[in-house]
Amino acid sequence: MALSDNIRRVVTTIDGDDKAVVLFDSENPHNFKRQHGTVSRLFWVTGESPADIAGTADRAASFKGIAPPVGGSVLRIVDFPPTPPEVEKLDANYQQDHIGELSPKRGLPPRHPFMHRTRSVDYALVLFGEIDMLLDEGEIHLKAGDILVQQGTNHAWVNRGTEPCRIAFVLIDAKEP
Repeated sequence: MALSDNIRRVVTTIDGDDKAVVLFDSENPHNFKRQHGTVSRLFWVTGESPADIAGTADRAASFKGIAPPVGGSVLRIVDFPPTPPEVEKLDANYQQDHIGELSPKRGLPPRHPFMHRTRSVDYALVLFGEIDMLLDEGEIHLKAGDILVQQGTNHAWVNRGTEPCRIAFVLIDAKEP
């Protein structure tokens, strides 16, 4: 089954008359094709906690990166296509060479070329498909309807199936353990 590329984003706010109104209602404009066919759709970003809910700016428009801003949060949906066999042949340090500070925690050899981590609490809801999350030791198989709470762990996403997997993520900045 092909996943729809058109995901609607609706953002509401309080206007100058103190009324609830729609700020944005359109197909999500912040879509990024990443390595090996993965598509990341960024919906909203906060840069502080408690979040600033005033203003009319598109809080996702200028954000770059994976991890949330210090004190902030990120909402995104990621489509993971089946992982191509050539990925297993990449150097295990592939992510370290490409994402720097998001590389696996120092001192631990990466188990997979896509191994990475963010200093965040991540809420992940599998919307469609199945995927394996590799950890430093072991792995967990997730399927549609499963919810994962991840607390700053080294991990890699591997889709060993034949269908894409879609996951909604909320990343919230956290302290290092």
